[in-house]
Amino acid sequence: MTSLVTPELNSAPVEVQTPQDRITLADLAGAHDVRFILATFVDMTGKPCAKLVPVEAADELEGGGMGFAGYAAGLIGQNPQDGDLIAVPDLQSFTPVPFIKDGLAVVHCDPYVNGKPWPYAPRVILKNALSRLADAGMQAKVGAEVEYFLVRKNDDGTLATADARDDSPRPCYDARGVTRMYDHLAEISSAMNTLGWGNYANDHEDAAGQFEQNFNFADALTTADRVVTLRYILNILAEQRGMTATFMPKPFTDRTGSGLHLHLSLWSGSDPLFPSDDDAEGLGLSELAYSFIGGLLEHAPALQAFLAPTVNSYKRTGATTSSSGATWSPRKASYGGNDRTHMIRVPDDKRIELRSGDGSANPYLAIAAVIAAGLDGIQQRRDPGTPSGPGESKPAAHALPATLLHAVEALRNDPVMLASLSGDQAIGAYYADAKEEEFLVWHNQVSDWEIRSYLTAI
Repeated sequence: MTSLVTPELNSAPVEVQTPQDRITLADLAGAHDVRFILATFVDMTGKPCAKLVPVEAADELEGGGMGFAGYAAGLIGQNPQDGDLIAVPDLQSFTPVPFIKDGLAVVHCDPYVNGKPWPYAPRVILKNALSRLADAGMQAKVGAEVEYFLVRKNDDGTLATADARDDSPRPCYDARGVTRMYDHLAEISSAMNTLGWGNYANDHEDAAGQFEQNFNFADALTTADRVVTLRYILNILAEQRGMTATFMPKPFTDRTGSGLHLHLSLWSGSDPLFPSDDDAEGLGLSELAYSFIGGLLEHAPALQAFLAPTVNSYKRTGATTSSSGATWSPRKASYGGNDRTHMIRVPDDKRIELRSGDGSANPYLAIAAVIAAGLDGIQQRRDPGTPSGPGESKPAAHALPATLLHAVEALRNDPVMLASLSGDQAIGAYYADAKEEEFLVWHNQVSDWEIRSYLTAI
């Protein structure tokens, strides 16, 4: 069988000729009985944008892309007067989703403008980061833990756990909670395994109503695509059961929040670069791995603008406790061994786990920023110091930002992180401005807490 050929990153998405020996988008659709294709990309917030394309127009989609008004799509670096974004499909990402709708498939696209990849587009940003990593002779493999809540809205607008019996203060791993949600969890698991993702565990997380469903690690771009696809699948299938699947970092004040933990490793071809038999620190890591960690720790405050990109994110990382007794979210930029209290956990010599990201993170931007920070650590040979012991952090460890505004300030003061989006500080500044505005819009709302605290206080 011939291999798939995707559009080159620097090619114009118009009048692309299809060689006879190439598998086309129409071929893929025909092989999977697909009648409609969701041509999909995300904006900087992670919102999935798509047009529903009939299979009869598959050649047109592949050859010329699909036009979108970029400003209408969301935060993606365009103004109302700008020319269209042209979404060019990456055939490697073609994903039939008959469990959503019979005959439906998703294909992830790279937005172009005037025949060039649009540098504000998150998938393009990640590709650019991976290209810089490849120039250094390395590739990244990534695993992602997608945590989420299943909720319903009460008549008064407040949130309630979708499973009314799921009300324990410490429900983590509860077999009964998993069993009551068996139909939902099994449907998602079957979907992932049908797609070849390798779902290997489905569990009840630390908070009432919170779940996690894991799949195998892959190359960085594939994992980012799968996170976006999984969120879409979870949203739609939960809606079909009368529930809402939310990736909001902390929808309940007294419960643990939802993370997006990233398991990271670097490779040179088929050779892993993190393990080492000569490690005085005892974690089994190479000098390169420690330098990568050093980069993440050095840039941790600014990195949080991408890993924890919403106002609500800092209700999670700022929490001091929860009903279960733990928040499972770091407050300092520390690293250690198999210890979940640190920002960076080293469970074995093959990978590190970055635990400061949350459910609102855009996986493309998050991974791109992590690569930029880690690559800087390697290039500058940054020393992360000795690992912290269980539950401790070094006095010199960076405190993670207290609010989104603090994260934006850290980003603006960090040239490496500001240039992490397609290598252009102007794009980082655009993102920082948008996040500052998001914070201020929230800050300008009068809350119930303010009414209770100040109405008759003076």
